[in-house]
Amino acid sequence: MQALLDAIGYSTWVVHFLVFFPTAGMLLVLLGAENRAKHVAFWIALLEFVVSVPLWFSFNTASGSFQFAGQADWIPAWGVHYAVGIDGIGLLLVLLTTFLAPLTILGSFRYIDRREKAFYAMMLLLQTGILGVFVALDLFLFFVFWEVMLVPMYFIIGVWGGERRIYAAIKFFLYTALGSLLMLVAILYLFFKYRALTGNVSFGYFELLQVPLTFREQFWLFAAFALAFAIKVPVFPFHTWLPDAHVEAPTPGSVVLAAVLLKLGAFGFLRFLLPFFPQAATDSRIVLLLLVLGLIGIIYAAWVAAVQPDAKKLVAYTSVAHMGFVVLGIFALTQQGVQGAMLVMLSHGASTGALFLLVGMLYERRHTRLSGDFGGLGAVMPAFATIFMITALTSIGLPGTSGFVGEFLSLLGTFQTHPWVAMLGATGVIFAAYYMLPMVQRIWFNEIDRPENRELPDLSRRELAVLVPLVVIMLWMGVYPKPFLERSEVTVAELLERVEARRISTPSLLATFAAPPAGAAERAGD
Repeated sequence: MQALLDAIGYSTWVVHFLVFFPTAGMLLVLLGAENRAKHVAFWIALLEFVVSVPLWFSFNTASGSFQFAGQADWIPAWGVHYAVGIDGIGLLLVLLTTFLAPLTILGSFRYIDRREKAFYAMMLLLQTGILGVFVALDLFLFFVFWEVMLVPMYFIIGVWGGERRIYAAIKFFLYTALGSLLMLVAILYLFFKYRALTGNVSFGYFELLQVPLTFREQFWLFAAFALAFAIKVPVFPFHTWLPDAHVEAPTPGSVVLAAVLLKLGAFGFLRFLLPFFPQAATDSRIVLLLLVLGLIGIIYAAWVAAVQPDAKKLVAYTSVAHMGFVVLGIFALTQQGVQGAMLVMLSHGASTGALFLLVGMLYERRHTRLSGDFGGLGAVMPAFATIFMITALTSIGLPGTSGFVGEFLSLLGTFQTHPWVAMLGATGVIFAAYYMLPMVQRIWFNEIDRPENRELPDLSRRELAVLVPLVVIMLWMGVYPKPFLERSEVTVAELLERVEARRISTPSLLATFAAPPAGAAERAGD
């Protein structure tokens, strides 16, 4: 297989294809017939996934460098280049995005029944923005993709959402735009300081990575980047936009929002905060603050979720709790913690995405999301109940599922540096059972007390095609997580080593700022 991939030059074009093929597909959707839009979008997303699959096998797990890299001049007078590449962290998130895209579109076939061309065009444009963020190796390019991503999500919520969709869309946009503005200021500061020191202009990742900063500079730049990423995660208390966006967004919008968009903030922590500002990122006061905020997110979101009568809003709050484990894992600054955070992100993408799809499928049948309106559906829809139960147990973190592995490693890594935070964070597993199992009981195992619940159809073949791959991933990661850990292990190890090395060093020579030699993109760890 590798010989075939080499023969077609797979490594030289695959990243460019993955980023821009959805945009080309968007044009096909817009130029085609309204009643064919969903089918065209599905086949485009499926082809995108098929093309991405060889990345899993071709990626060199022994290297933490950026692979499949490419670069071209874009706006050379400004020091802007189109530079892309994938490391072990980006690889898992790119594959998560391409894997979920066709399932999300297939799951929307019965939900979206108006302005279909516009909706599926927005879904494909959103995929370009997301993938661009994961692969960008130029900070200007990264920011462009970051902003591109906001626009289709705004319209997906604002046009196809529920009754309060305009409020939710504006709130989502304002929160994220504020964070983006401060991040842009920080990027420009790095750019101008690099120019002042070297006489050259560049937004390149590796060039700006070498800019020496005082602790004061690192603190303020860290704060600017961290706010943008914390809003996206979201970290308490910047989470208030998320429940509104989830509840009002259409089902496919909620799936993408939970499964992929929230990961962009955690990705930003790993790609920018830790390597660019190592002294600030490892300062005990800042680390403790972020760990406490992650811990509050876990416990507070669980308590709020436990009293939600709306099943979709309950699932929305679980996202805040799960991403709290991600924050704990990352800022534990240990190998187990960061890799655990990566697995939580992947597991959350599969399980919470599946929960939103399942709740959406229930809504299609009964046009209500209140768990009290159901009851005894396990006897009526056994296949539906089985998949719902597996997904709920994964969300709780039952051993044997992906949720357990990620949360266990995240807490294990945190325990090495902050034992009391890890012990308090472990209570989130108990609280997860407290809010999830009563909802499962109310919907599936109580008595049927409403006649309209007796004749509901079980999962169709299309719905099974959407849900079964997600269940397979949850169980695969839970039983045999080694392949997922292998692909990020070296990248995470080199990241942590680089953070520690930069934290204890204070480069002062202008020679440090020489442009990276040819092939630097392939030797990111050097």
